[in-house]
Amino acid sequence: MDATIRDIISQSIDVKTALLADASTIAAIQASVDHCIETLDHAGRVLLCGNGGSAADAQHIAAELSGRFKIDRQPLDCTALHVNSSYLTAVSNDYGYDQVFARILKARGRPGDVLIALSTSGNSANVVNAVSQARNQGIVTIGLTGSATGKMDAYCDVLIKVPSIDTARIQECHITIGHVICELVERQLARS
Repeated sequence: MDATIRDIISQSIDVKTALLADASTIAAIQASVDHCIETLDHAGRVLLCGNGGSAADAQHIAAELSGRFKIDRQPLDCTALHVNSSYLTAVSNDYGYDQVFARILKARGRPGDVLIALSTSGNSANVVNAVSQARNQGIVTIGLTGSATGKMDAYCDVLIKVPSIDTARIQECHITIGHVICELVERQLARS
């Protein structure tokens, strides 16, 4: 058991090491930070979506930005699109689960907002539809996914691909990337 635990931790470290070594990924994270700062500095909002563990990560990132991360500062307009269970179940029932994020974006999204979409495969129909809808509305689209080519790739203004196909390793990196974004956005906007 001890060797298995060490192996899992080592796998996680290896993926993060590969992430750290990829200059294009670091540039994509910086571009994401810049888009979020620009949006929030001009009264826009950051919206997030994902399913399952990615939904939990989306909600986690939204909480860090709307509440606080490390600095006591003004709250930022940031929310995860899945947090209203009555809306989620009604739209799933009436229109299909593949429309839950796209439909709420039609109501809440404004040109210049940012959508951060998390999907380890890049193929979740409701996330793909959300990114497509966001793009049609002039919302900046940031995708966090794994190394495989997914359907949402074509709709992302900024694409951050974790160098792995293992869902757990991808999600571990997504929350690390989310924390990096939160910290850098907060540092900049707390100074404003």
